[in-house]
Amino acid sequence: MSVGLKKLGAPFPISAIGLIGDDDDGKQLLSICDENGIIRSNLISRSNVSTSFTFVMNAADSGKRTFFYSPGAHAVQTPDDFDFSNSSSRIVHLGLPGLHEKLDVPWREDPSGWVTVLKKAKTAGLKPNIELVSVEPEKIRATALPMLPYLDTLVINDYEAGAISEIATIKNRVTDAAACRRAAQILMERSNLSLCAVHFPMGGVVLARNGDIAEHTSVDIPKSEIVGSNGAGDAFAAGILFGHHEGWPLIQSLKLAHASAATSMRHESTTAAIENWRECLRLADAWGWRG
Repeated sequence: MSVGLKKLGAPFPISAIGLIGDDDDGKQLLSICDENGIIRSNLISRSNVSTSFTFVMNAADSGKRTFFYSPGAHAVQTPDDFDFSNSSSRIVHLGLPGLHEKLDVPWREDPSGWVTVLKKAKTAGLKPNIELVSVEPEKIRATALPMLPYLDTLVINDYEAGAISEIATIKNRVTDAAACRRAAQILMERSNLSLCAVHFPMGGVVLARNGDIAEHTSVDIPKSEIVGSNGAGDAFAAGILFGHHEGWPLIQSLKLAHASAATSMRHESTTAAIENWRECLRLADAWGWRG
């Protein structure tokens, strides 16, 4: 998310917060922050833990992905590892509930450590956004629902939207766009979200608290340009939050999100192929939009 925003040319500072190990993977993350101009003063390095990592295996024929996750520092991370008191940021982006041993369970008087972190962020004046992971629907609901009252924005995929709202958004492996819209409406009704966005392979929908709604198809990127989809969802979210931060109209934010996701798919990594926001939109228009 942080690198994606920098690649898009975000005109505001980006800062990282979290827990990593004092190992080669941790040093690589610090180097990535430095290379991209990401502030890392709140990125804690601890000597007695390893840095979390995930191996992603892409099937060349189907594009399906298999994830091998090593929790590392995420297994010991607690709300005490988050300090927002010196932050001047406007938005805080957190993830991934469902994969953190201590944050996923009750913490003191709160239903989960995530809720404690969100409360700390809101007390510091930050507007929280959360990134979900597409695990079992029951697990998504169990982790996400307690956080919903404390979120300002929510950017999720069709599967996650269906899991939280308990609506069938995917039928016979095909996304139902109308069901995604209804799922987003339900989430808005059950929360104080200022914005809810749901994306799926063929398009996306964004709803705002004032009743505005935007829907748009995704980019018809040529198959010859596609190398992998790893990180495309994060690139989409980066586009939405970029536009939201800058006060763009919903439709423009949604188009940038689709364009950012499409450009990211030209490389096997998550962010290497993302361009400046103007170039992303130019490429999207050149490739065309799905009908």
